[in-house]
Amino acid sequence: MASPAPLPPAEADPGARLVLAEHLLACESAVACARAVVDWLARRHGAPAACVGPGEVAGASVCLASEGLTGAQQAALARAWDAPGSPLATFRTRPGARWLAADALEGAAMPGGFLAVPLGRPGATAAALLMVGLPGPAVPEDVAWVASSAGPHLARQLASDARAPRRPEPDRLLRRVINAVSDPVLLTDTDGTLLFANARAEGLLVAGPDASPGRMRAVELNQRLFRETLAQGGTSVHRREVPLVDPLEGMDLLFELVTTPVLAPDGPSVVVSVLRNLTDLGRATQALGESYRQLRATEREARSERHRLDRVLDSVADPIILTDPAGGMVMMNDPAERLFAWPQAQGAAGEGAADESTLRRVRTNIALFASFLANLLGPVNAGVSRWKSQLTLDDPATGSPVPMEAMANKVLGDGGELTGIVTVFHDRTEVLERARLLERVKEVSSELEARVQSATAELAEQNEKLRRQAIQLEQASAAKSQFLANMSHEFRTPLNAILGYTNMLLQGVSGEMTPPQRRNLTRIDSNGRHLLEVINEILDITRIEAGRMPLHLSDFGIPELLQEVMAEMDPIIARSKLTVETRLDEGLPGVWSDRQKVKQIVLNLLSNALKFTHEGGVHIAAEYQNATGTVAISVKDTGIGIDVSNQEKIFEDFQQVDSSPTRAYGGTGLGLSICRRLAAMLGGRVSLQSAPGQGSTFTLHFPRRARRT
Repeated sequence: MASPAPLPPAEADPGARLVLAEHLLACESAVACARAVVDWLARRHGAPAACVGPGEVAGASVCLASEGLTGAQQAALARAWDAPGSPLATFRTRPGARWLAADALEGAAMPGGFLAVPLGRPGATAAALLMVGLPGPAVPEDVAWVASSAGPHLARQLASDARAPRRPEPDRLLRRVINAVSDPVLLTDTDGTLLFANARAEGLLVAGPDASPGRMRAVELNQRLFRETLAQGGTSVHRREVPLVDPLEGMDLLFELVTTPVLAPDGPSVVVSVLRNLTDLGRATQALGESYRQLRATEREARSERHRLDRVLDSVADPIILTDPAGGMVMMNDPAERLFAWPQAQGAAGEGAADESTLRRVRTNIALFASFLANLLGPVNAGVSRWKSQLTLDDPATGSPVPMEAMANKVLGDGGELTGIVTVFHDRTEVLERARLLERVKEVSSELEARVQSATAELAEQNEKLRRQAIQLEQASAAKSQFLANMSHEFRTPLNAILGYTNMLLQGVSGEMTPPQRRNLTRIDSNGRHLLEVINEILDITRIEAGRMPLHLSDFGIPELLQEVMAEMDPIIARSKLTVETRLDEGLPGVWSDRQKVKQIVLNLLSNALKFTHEGGVHIAAEYQNATGTVAISVKDTGIGIDVSNQEKIFEDFQQVDSSPTRAYGGTGLGLSICRRLAAMLGGRVSLQSAPGQGSTFTLHFPRRARRT
């Protein structure tokens, strides 16, 4: 039976009414007429609508058409139309429209209430009932016009359909079939835009305008996760797990998304998606069996849509077989055909043994399946509705074994009689492989644990050896420090005497000297003072390492300290012919720290800057960082600079950038090491910023108020 063309949007009253009237005249069934009226009013008012009338079974009403209502709400409306004493039953004999509140009917409420209008011939009993979700009792003009125009036509169609068996429209039938499937089933375009969804999918991915904010957020999250997972699919059957949220209870759900791109009859590519709840596979199997029972009950009416329905079933990746009560195969999807169906072309005599081996594997699979069904159909399991077992089938094409988990469910009729058996096979290859890998992981874990225990014992032994070596090193270091302290003291006593006598000779205490004699004594004095400086540095290092270097804290000012440093270094500055500038922050506060150690660090940094700078100048700056409570004294030069690889090395004991015997610069390599140790004693540090050929900046950071340790 041909259906009329789709209705256009109902914006303008005269044109829209004319189109609806022509559409009603073209309808050849009461269902098509009710569908046209409901669609027109739903688009017109943006509200749910439904039409209830007599069904095929005598004395039972059905929802002829609906828009925006679930299957449960449609069934509740149909029951209320037939139930004596129901608010809807009174419309059969009482003419006129009435408005009912949202809670007037249990399970069939429309948000905000609904307007009920009887449909039929004037003066006769109402043949059907039209319901529109409107917020008030006022009857809109277009609703009154539809009731007066479509009512008599619908009554004639219902009377005609009562005399001739009525067949549901194909689209309506397909909706009923897919809505009966307990798994969420969706039809989308290639971009993920929803074209059709059954009731279960709507519960997860669709939210009405009156939904709560929590449900809206859950649905938005589910839609985003679904589109992202759908975008990862290819051009063939695709399986992937997708986590979703139950919008009603807020529980986390895990689904297996099976997507199959198909070509719609009108040309564009669409995607059929099935969501299988992995958290309760048994319940899903039972629901699928129920879906097949309903499918068989409506098979006579679904022949025009059989091709599209087969595509939906073939999109399920697991093999599915529907058998009759005797165990004969009635229907199977493509995955099941690859295991149980005979090849289309039988090999002629004389062909190779490959075809015969394929047939033998198919016969073996069928025999195993028949034995599996016999356990469920036998008298021992007469009261059992579900049977589960594990089978090892053969792949007819390759002969490789395929471990399967078979779950069979009895399909019972309205009277409790057995009408069929639905069997779903799930490939256990991946499960077995995971179990094998788990066993292997356990073995490797045991081996690794044994190795770890062995390594732990060996490590404990090595740690004990290292501890003993550390004690020996500490003893050797203490002996070294004691030796250096003693020797430095022994060296410094005679050296001070040498320097004293040299100074007396230079002052002419023993008489006038010739220029060569004075030059030689000057060299002796210079080298002696250099040796004394080396001995003092070694003595400082040993005192710091031995913990015998005390802190003498006092209040002092940074400007006065820098003036003393400049005064002591004035002769060296004059000889270097370099420009030395100082810059102090305004309001530089006083400092509570060890004045002599701060001065020694600054003297050492300035001495190094003058030593390694040949041209340009040296800049000394001091500032107070209020956020950290620290004072920073920096010495910046324009000298040779230091490579990054050597910047940490120069702070070590007896280390210089050039440690070769022919190096251009002298020194013991202890100055910066002493500076860093003294800065640590003050609770501070010495930082360095430098690059070869671009000079260096050494900065002393120490707290304004030191803590006595």
